[in-house]
Amino acid sequence: MTTTTLTRPELTAADRCDRCGAAAQVRAVLPSGGELLFCGHHARAHEERLRAMSAELQKGEK
Repeated sequence: MTTTTLTRPELTAADRCDRCGAAAQVRAVLPSGGELLFCGHHARAHEERLRAMSAELQKGEK
């Protein structure tokens, strides 16, 4: 049996915040496997709730 690990691509300038459309700086990977992209402002605003949901927060390169 072979195990394949999927990795998510780095955030680029084309990635946009799911709340306001600004440049995405943080990817929140949800326990269900889905993901949300946030600008810095919205990542900070929702960080507490995302952590409570056990979401993995991945910061993009600057």
